[in-house]
Amino acid sequence: MIKLKSWRFTIFAMSLCFQLGASENPRKLPTLYLGAQQTANSQPVATYESPISNLEFEPRVDLQSRNLAEAQGDVTIRGGIFESTGFRIGSATLIDPQTGHYFAELPIAPEMLTGPEVLTGADNALYGFNSTVGTISYDWSQIREGGSLTLGGGDHDLNFQRIHHGLTGALGESGDWSWGAEAEFSRSESNGTIRFGDHDFNRSTGRIQLLGPNSQTDLFTGYQSKFFGWPELYAAPFGANETENLKTRLIIINHEQEYGTDGSNLELSAYSRRHSDHYIFNRFAPNDAFIHETKVHSLALSGQHRFHSAAALNYAAQFASDSIQSTTLENTFTSRTYSKISLLPEYTVALNDLESLNLRAGASFDDTNRDDSEVSAIFDLSWLRRSNGDNSERIYLSYAESSQVVGYTAIGGPLTGLFASNPELDRETSQNLELGVSLKRANWSFEAAAFYRWDDDLADWTYTATNTSARTARNLDTETLGFELIGTRRWKDLEAIASYTYLHKDENYGSAPVDASFYALNYANHRITLGAIWRPLSTIEVRIDNEWRQNEANDLREGSDSALFANVGLSYYPPKLTGLELFFAVDNAWEDDFQDVPGTPGRGDQYSGGATYSW
Repeated sequence: MIKLKSWRFTIFAMSLCFQLGASENPRKLPTLYLGAQQTANSQPVATYESPISNLEFEPRVDLQSRNLAEAQGDVTIRGGIFESTGFRIGSATLIDPQTGHYFAELPIAPEMLTGPEVLTGADNALYGFNSTVGTISYDWSQIREGGSLTLGGGDHDLNFQRIHHGLTGALGESGDWSWGAEAEFSRSESNGTIRFGDHDFNRSTGRIQLLGPNSQTDLFTGYQSKFFGWPELYAAPFGANETENLKTRLIIINHEQEYGTDGSNLELSAYSRRHSDHYIFNRFAPNDAFIHETKVHSLALSGQHRFHSAAALNYAAQFASDSIQSTTLENTFTSRTYSKISLLPEYTVALNDLESLNLRAGASFDDTNRDDSEVSAIFDLSWLRRSNGDNSERIYLSYAESSQVVGYTAIGGPLTGLFASNPELDRETSQNLELGVSLKRANWSFEAAAFYRWDDDLADWTYTATNTSARTARNLDTETLGFELIGTRRWKDLEAIASYTYLHKDENYGSAPVDASFYALNYANHRITLGAIWRPLSTIEVRIDNEWRQNEANDLREGSDSALFANVGLSYYPPKLTGLELFFAVDNAWEDDFQDVPGTPGRGDQYSGGATYSW
């Protein structure tokens, strides 16, 4: 480990000089480009890869982690909070009725999914479910023949192993149908980058796939077990050395179908999710005070039906039912059913051979058996010009409304104690007005958007110095002004992506005494990301992701309100050993101890290395 440490500045200086780009190797990364991969590193440093790995460097996403991101990461979009972000697999958004802290518990191997797409504005209003600000959406990938084996380790007694394999074959003699099967097992353990920040993870997943000329059907099952500790994990500033023990089981069946001659399509998704959580406030005095198990069953449908080349109907619907068994809930509010339907008619006018005008206007309807229903408007107008192959320019204006209800921890728990809930919390509503532009060329792309969002009755967790609770759930109204700039550029051996985001909020808690906010007011006023991939030789690939941020001041945060993070990866592909990758990586290269969540200690630096053999 001493030798690894001594290479810290050498490797990082190399990465700064190298920046990054495109080589021929069996594990070639997707290109850095808007709409494709938007972080240089797709694999984490301190554990095995998960769907949310390295989202902290995604331009549109702010990932606020406790311990490592794959342990407990709150994913926020455009200054929202963790519960206002949804995770959509196929047509279905996966929810956790206890708390949005567990929305990102997705026991799915990344090979089984396409890259994440961040849905905001009208697209989130159409496809999102119980998520007011944004949705991170994944599709099911097509299974590929082959697999990989990874072995690695690092400082802080880190070790990790991973194996994945896929099989495919023809079905019948026509050649139009095929089948696929794949399985994956991953595990990792470490003492952690700070004291009492240990983890022990494992994940097992499997999938069967049927491919037809115009269809894809997937049956998936996955299980993940995660134990991790962190000082003041949730209960800052009164926290001790806390731990979480999570178990997530997930079954999904998904069917995609194209029909007609005009590109009409539909997708059906159904899932069953069971999530167990045993939280311990003090690992040296364990008890059974905080044990929860939630169950969710859901059916979802989405698609587009085209009436002719100019008119279409976009639609999405989801129904879900949940239940919770808990040692902390003190009332009968332990089950709920949800339903949402969105209809968004679309009409396109061709202005000439290259330009078109597209109008979408519709609404969504949300309801539960315990809350008032809500009708929300959806509208966008866009101008598009295509020329010279994939070159395009787009300008759009959108207005979208959305709503959601809060989880059981916020609304159904005790009124005092560590986490004081509030049974009077109302349904949350959000309105988003946005103007944006997008330019795409063969070797570069650029996007800009300015938005203003009104969030009414947002459920936040707050701190008051005179209150004996670590945090209390309260409604507030916020107005958020923001704009974002994202650009990418390709050269022969170098690819880069850069972004800048600005956010400003005005908040109103009414007459409630609030000294600090853990979530709604925990955001970056200014945030810059820079990622790059450089391939100087066909056998060498260097990757770097950087983030600089200046956060809104918070009385609970210890240390600076600004941070600079860097994640560096270096891979070597021996030319005479086809399929082998030797890698070295460092996370938090500058050892920045910034507190992502106010009052909760930041992570330390982590170094790791290992080998992957792909076949």
